[in-house]
Amino acid sequence: MKLSRHHLAALAAFLIWGFFPIPLRWLAGYASGQILFFRVLISLGLLLLLHGLGRRAAVQAVRRQWQAAPAAERRRLALTTGVGGLLLTSNWLLFIYVVNQVSVQAGSFAYLICPILTALLGVVVLGEILRLNQWLAIGLSALSCALLGAGEVKTLLMSLVVASTYAAYLISQRRLQGYDRLVLLTVQLLLAALLILPVAPLLGAQPLAGFQDGHLLAVTALLSLGFTVVPLFLNLYALNALPSGTVGIMMYLNPLVSFALAFLYFGERATTLQVVAYGVILLSVALYNLAFRRRTPSTNP
Repeated sequence: MKLSRHHLAALAAFLIWGFFPIPLRWLAGYASGQILFFRVLISLGLLLLLHGLGRRAAVQAVRRQWQAAPAAERRRLALTTGVGGLLLTSNWLLFIYVVNQVSVQAGSFAYLICPILTALLGVVVLGEILRLNQWLAIGLSALSCALLGAGEVKTLLMSLVVASTYAAYLISQRRLQGYDRLVLLTVQLLLAALLILPVAPLLGAQPLAGFQDGHLLAVTALLSLGFTVVPLFLNLYALNALPSGTVGIMMYLNPLVSFALAFLYFGERATTLQVVAYGVILLSVALYNLAFRRRTPSTNP
């Protein structure tokens, strides 16, 4: 298969996300809520600037879609966008906590199992149908979780919560087909900022002190631009031309890179039981995607 610019964009996006734990660990001494506050705020500012400079047409298109939609669809769009913003913000907060306070392995495992968990939620919530191979893959994923749970229940539970919030976010966004995803993400981050501001002290965030902290501002700016807005843009660019199944398979590059960092860069250790569990989940990923690739047409999503 020849790699196009869209393939390279998808690969770059997931490689960038795979290295996300490195700059995040530079802020290990800060409260997770403080990091979240500034990541949301700076990401929102960058997206607003991006729309103002070069995406006004996309914003106007979404506005016209909203005005032309029936009242029931507008209510559904508002509810789904609001719930999506809450889920995404929760996922960001939990992931920051897990990587900085639990382990990079736990964060990596969450995103390794997330696509299969998303498929299971698709069956339950959207009534999607899976093949036998895919059900077997879900069974193997459950086995890997049982193996990890036998070793360290807290780590497993934290990984599952992180994976569940992002899987639920992805499922909620499937109900928003036809709308510009980057514009809706901006709305979601705006809602997240409005939600976080009044409860900032409860999350451990100190906005006034943070604005005077050069290290915090510099690293959260890097997280917002280099590890949020840029890879999101690359991912959306890839989805404009590649089948969602192709991009979905590339998605596994993210947790695999993070796993490598956990062992080779951060010096974390894994027990024999954990290694077996990681092997089982990799087998389930391969089994699920073999079935998925055979039935995915070579057309845009």
